[in-house]
Formats: sequence, structure tokens, C-alpha cells
Amino acid sequence: MNSELLGKCIGAAMQFGINLMLWTDRLQEDLLPVLPMLKRQGWDGVEVPLFDLTIDYKTWGRRLDDLGLHRTASTARGAADNPISPDPKIRTAGINASKRTLDCCPALGADILVGPIHSAIGEFTGRPPTIHEWNWAVESIRQVAQHADQVGVTLGLEYLNRFECYLLNHAADMIRFIKDVNHPRCRMIYDTFHAHIEENDPFAAIQAASPYLMLVHVSENNRGTPGQGQISWHRMFSKLKEIKFDGWLVVEAFGTALPALQSATKIWRPMYDSEEQLSRDALAHLKKGMAD
Repeated sequence: MNSELLGKCIGAAMQFGINLMLWTDRLQEDLLPVLPMLKRQGWDGVEVPLFDLTIDYKTWGRRLDDLGLHRTASTARGAADNPISPDPKIRTAGINASKRTLDCCPALGADILVGPIHSAIGEFTGRPPTIHEWNWAVESIRQVAQHADQVGVTLGLEYLNRFECYLLNHAADMIRFIKDVNHPRCRMIYDTFHAHIEENDPFAAIQAASPYLMLVHVSENNRGTPGQGQISWHRMFSKLKEIKFDGWLVVEAFGTALPALQSATKIWRPMYDSEEQLSRDALAHLKKGMAD
């Protein structure tokens, strides 16, 4: 697929979504009351975590269709499938894990898969990335992007702050990386939480990323309710309108309900009154910000 056609495929009207990791790290029956609530609040869709690949995603895709909720998907790589490991077997495991995750996306009905699949979260060497690690990541993602094209999914690679990974930490890193991968199915997302930590000028970063940007993670500096922290939301919304961004705006917030997620995200105290409050107020914040 050429880049012009791909742009038309993913450049539809802006949609507002929320990552289901506010509630869970896997699709399960406990979510059944949550999804209609999100639809009633007015969300266009949800971002589904794809970590457990044994789930019947086709059934969940039908449930989401019935509710009229569109979806994106998210995933990550860890130590056992690190694409920049010096062990070629581990690098291959990373490529294969991302390919298997992509295979779940059509069943779910997601044509976008986002996340830091370029390297493992929380794995550090104590040194800056080497040229070997960079090249391993480029080659890995190039193979994953080729597979993504076969299944009709586009990758939205995510850079993380320096405390979560060391390969890609800001927009300039990601732009150079995408150019090196050189595949139309490989694009990027912008996360306001990571950018708040790493970018000297977050709004210049959005401008620079605009040719490659397909989705924005909307996350407050403390991972709580967007609009109730330190992020300069007025300037961010203004910049998104200036670049005529028409992709997904997906709220990514985390809580204390799941021990595994709590440990991974380092959320040790409640950041909101309830999940329903956060989702309601976050959507109002998005709609007002993009309408003003």
C-alpha cells in the first residue's frame, strides 16, 4: 500500500477513545457493564490492551460492534521478547510476539496497534542505546510493519520517558527511527505524559511529528483526570488544530485496581474519584478543548 492511500485510510474524522487499562489489562466479563457506560457517555471507541492472545477477540469484536464502539489496540514488549536484546533468539521472539498480536487485530476489528514495541519496557543496560541496538530495532519493526500490511493494520510506535525505556525518548528519536524503518505501515503516536517529561518544547514536537502522527495519548502529568494537572492543554489542543490533526485522541489513565498495572505504572495513590468520573470528565475536556 502506498503512503498516499494509507493516509486516506487512517485520516478519517477525529475520534475520541479511552484505554481500557483504566479498568483491566485484558478483556474479561467484568468489562461488560463498563462498555455500555462508555457508549452512554459519548465515547467513539476504546483502546483494547492485547497482552493475552488466547482471548476470543472475534466475540469481543462483535460485542463492541453491537455497542457502536470503534477500537484501537495497544501492546508492549518485555524482557523475554525484547527486540534489542543481544540474544538473537530473544529478538526473534519479539518479532513473533508482535506478529501474533497483529493477527488478533482483524478479529477484534482494530486497524491500529500502538505501543512501545521497539524495545522492552523497564529493561536498561546502564548505557545509552548502541548502534547495534538501534539497527536491531529498525530491522525488527520493518519485519513487523511488513506483517502489519498483510493483515491491514497500521503501527503507531510510542516513545517513552527515560525512566521506562532508553531507546526512543522523544519525538526527534521517533521521527528518525520511522525514517530508518521506511515503511508506510510504521507511524507514531504522541503521548502527553511522556512528552511532558522529555520534550523541551512539546508543541514544537507535535509540529515536527505531524507528518507521521496518527494517534495522541491524552494523559495528565500524574496519570489522573486530563485537565486537572500540569499539562498545558489549551496550547496542545491549539497545536493539534493548527496541524489539522484528524486521528484518534485516546485518554490513557491508570489507577490502583490491578496490582500488576499498579506496579508497572507506579500509581500508589488514587488519582481520581472513580473510573466513571474520570472517563466522563476526560471526554468533556477533550470535546471542549477541540471545540474552543
